[in-house]
Parts: sequence; C-alpha cells; structure tokens
Amino acid sequence: MPRKILVSAALAAASVLALAGCAGATPGSSGSSAAADGKVQVVASTNVYGDIAAAIGGDRVDVTSIISSTAQDPHSYEASAKDQLTISRAGLIIENGGGYDSFMDSLIDATGTEAPVITAVEFSHDDPGAEAHSDDDHDHGDETDAATPTDDHDHEGHDHIEGFNEHVWYDPHTIAHVAEEIAHELGEIDAAGAATYEQTYATFAAGIDDLEASLADIAAAHTGQKVFVTEPVPLYLTAAAGLENATPPAFSEAVEEGQDVPPATLLEALNILKSGDVSTVIVNAQTGGAETTQVTDAAKAAGIPVLEFTELVPEGDTYLTWMAQNISDLAGTLTR
Repeated sequence: MPRKILVSAALAAASVLALAGCAGATPGSSGSSAAADGKVQVVASTNVYGDIAAAIGGDRVDVTSIISSTAQDPHSYEASAKDQLTISRAGLIIENGGGYDSFMDSLIDATGTEAPVITAVEFSHDDPGAEAHSDDDHDHGDETDAATPTDDHDHEGHDHIEGFNEHVWYDPHTIAHVAEEIAHELGEIDAAGAATYEQTYATFAAGIDDLEASLADIAAAHTGQKVFVTEPVPLYLTAAAGLENATPPAFSEAVEEGQDVPPATLLEALNILKSGDVSTVIVNAQTGGAETTQVTDAAKAAGIPVLEFTELVPEGDTYLTWMAQNISDLAGTLTR
C-alpha cells in the first residue's frame, strides 16, 4: 500500500551498533546466509511469504517473517535495527513489492545485502513492469477487474503504482509462480537440496490447483454476482471466482489510503447495499474506520453476509488452508 514506512535516522544509527556485533560477516555472503546448522536463512516481509518459503524449504531452511501476527498492521509497521540485522544475514529475501512493504526496500538498501530478492508483484500479470511468465502449468484464465495499472511512481519498480492492486497473495495463480521461483532460488543457493525443493514445490502447486478448482466451481455457479469490498485486498480472489466488484472506486481507494470517504461516495455505497444487488460484503479485519463500520452495519441491516479477510496468515493456518477457508466462506455467502 502507499503508506510507506522508511527506515528512520534513529534506526540507521542503532543499526550501526547492531551490525557491529555481526561477527564480521559480509552481508549476503555465505557466512551470513546460513545458520550454524547449515540451513538457508530466508527472510520474508510477512508470514504469507514466510509460510510459502517454509512449505518449499522444509527442514533445509530457517524462515523469519518480519511481520507475523494479525495483531500487527503492515501499513504502519516501523522497521527496527533488529530487522536490519535479520536482513543482513539473509540468504534469500522475499517481499511483496508494489509499495505494500516498502520498508523492505529501505532495509535492503541500508544493509547492502547481495542476497537474491524475490518480489511477488513481478509475477502478477497485472503488474505493469512484470516479465511474462509461462501459463503452461497454472492457467488461471482471464484475470480482469482485479486491477487497472496506470501510473508508476518509480523507485526501481517498488513504490506504489497508482491503480495497481498490490495484494497479489490473494491471487493463487501469481503465488504459484512465486513458489516456483522460491524453489528455483533455494536450489541455486543449496544445490544439494534442489531435487527436494522441486518435490515440495510440486506438492504446493497441487494445493494451488485445488484452490483454483474451487474458484472455478464458484464461477460456474455464480458468475456475475456482486460483492462489495471496503478495501481492494481480496479482489484477485473474487475476480477469479467470477464475481463483480460493486464498490465505488472512490470508496475503497479512500479507505485504503486512510482518508475520509467523500460524503457523496459514502451515500452511493450505502444505496448500493440497499439495492439488494450485493451478495457479500468483505472487510479487512486488520483495519477499519467509521465508514467501514457504517458499511458493515448497513449490510447487516440489509441481510447481506459480511466476511472478514486478513492480510496475514492467521495463527494455526498455512497459506493453502487459509485461502481454502476464505474461498469456502465466500462460496457459503452466495445464492444460486
């Protein structure tokens, strides 16, 4: 999201002391990218990517997720000197990109690490700067209505891109490619485990296939039904399910930016909910405000089911079980 968190001057000063105790290891070198037990050190911006890395790496990796609890708000996260030290010791770094977790870019720049960085948004078909990726194994089909790229505020491709939905972890198709790249990079770092990473990726990819099959089932039965989202977080998932986003763009944009929703836009949103055309309302369980509360209350008054989706993997879940539950919950709100 555009609410970027930069490493402060205080963090930078503190990190000098923290890094001084790093046993003289060179950032990104083999000495700083493996623990005493020889495992590859993987650092992810959130537990979404940390869980995927753990699924691929198994007991050959140690994974640290900088943001790991749904009690933490990724939008207001303040990176610490400890985070910088963690990044300096990474053998592989995974971030979302697109401006969502820009504190990662600041940490990477501050450490000068040479560890490979996987940026998830670059694997999305909707990212304006993304390279083409093969659809041979995971053909997700038409991914319309999830994002409309327009203007890129450039910082090597990682600052917020206006009009682009950076919440790409809600697109299983994109995540299949991210997981494949994780397996590839781990195989490059740890050649002895390359075959293992290929096998674990195949297992993970089969789970993605199951998610996509469930989304296809929803689309077959409910294409065109309308959903209302307070933020664009789940739009890749709802688009893959064939559902139409009925939210006024100005409403979700204002909530995402942490701004007040214009009164006329709020009235438009409430009228949409009263129309009887909306099947489901989805709110972000980790953020909220007066307008979100009004929408939730209006939906309940109109008898519209309200779902809460999160930006992080809930405790006790994996990425695959979490997404499967989200899809199941969504399907349960729709009428034939």
